[in-house]
Amino acid sequence: MTVTRKPGGLGTQATPATPTTATTATATTATAVREDERPLVSPVNSHNEWDPLEEIIVGRLDGATIPSDHPVVSCNIPPWAARLQGLAAGFRYPRPLIDRARHELDEFVALLVSLGVTVRRPDPVDHRRRYGTPDWTSRGFCNTCPRDSMLVIGDEIIETPMAWPCRYFEIHSYRRVLKDYFRRGARWTAAPKPQLTDELFERGFRPPRDGEPPRRILTEFEPVFDAADFVRAGRDLFVTPSNVTNRMGIEWLRRHLGPGYRVHEVESRCRTPMHIDTTLVPLAPGKVLVNPEYVDVDRLPEPLRSWDVLVAPEPDPIDDRLLRITSMCGRWLSMNVLMIDEKRVIAERHHTGMLRALERWGFEPIPCDLLHYAPFGGSFHCATLDVRRRGTLASYTD
Repeated sequence: MTVTRKPGGLGTQATPATPTTATTATATTATAVREDERPLVSPVNSHNEWDPLEEIIVGRLDGATIPSDHPVVSCNIPPWAARLQGLAAGFRYPRPLIDRARHELDEFVALLVSLGVTVRRPDPVDHRRRYGTPDWTSRGFCNTCPRDSMLVIGDEIIETPMAWPCRYFEIHSYRRVLKDYFRRGARWTAAPKPQLTDELFERGFRPPRDGEPPRRILTEFEPVFDAADFVRAGRDLFVTPSNVTNRMGIEWLRRHLGPGYRVHEVESRCRTPMHIDTTLVPLAPGKVLVNPEYVDVDRLPEPLRSWDVLVAPEPDPIDDRLLRITSMCGRWLSMNVLMIDEKRVIAERHHTGMLRALERWGFEPIPCDLLHYAPFGGSFHCATLDVRRRGTLASYTD
């Protein structure tokens, strides 16, 4: 702590003591005590998806490893891709994929910094190292998507109980950052660590075919959820039950947050649901972007029915055959945008249809490249965790 001292106070050249000097010294000491006793101001403060962005965590590609073979991983990708993934599980991602994605990620980080945003990064990790619990062993995956493992609610960061065994210890790469936030006043919570035993997964599960009713691989054996299945609008949170988020996990979060928050489920028609940010994304107060393939706008949760519903345009096709084969994400990754404030939004340069639609809706899109991040789990929203936005807790649905 630095204490500014006036002439005649502590630290000046020695002079005969006078009442004025003694009084000044006492006042300086008292000021120092008062500063020491001030409450910590949390560096974490984020209540929604659109308040002015001040600080963010961006993922890292170092050590990225093809995820270990497990039904909860393979159920979200086409059968032919699942077979390839099973054969390659545990190996490093090919260098050409890493290099292209890293170049785009570096440019994205530079853009954020140029916009005045503080950027934090996780520590590098060797994800090929094998680890285990008393019930199973696995290798890791990567720490490219902080949006999945942490949920920010106000001044609290919640570690999520993720369902993929290969992501069990992913949060450890963020511990240095989390401890720094905690020491500076943030609240830090960890949801119950799941067992991830066979009881959590439906035996012999296969994704539903076209025309079949929705079903998901998770049972209600224990609470699990990815933070990326939730989006925030002040006192209201919206969630899609998915192949990584069960209703027990949703209920855990609902009880943890208490009566000051409302958690609403969004019905999704996606046959392999995983993460809400290609299904429904609040962009500003009263404006929500929805996926017409996954969402019936007539069946939105009641609080959203008075909002302007912005229907996402058809995504632009991807010509890169290698990218189509290796992507872990669906074609609606065009919706995976990051709000800088209520007007400015970072969106993928390739998806010109989305850029034009955002302009028509009154936003100011900032084109950026992150197309080659898809093999590692997402785009701008997935690759980040907005830690601090300049705003206060409010209700936008009353």
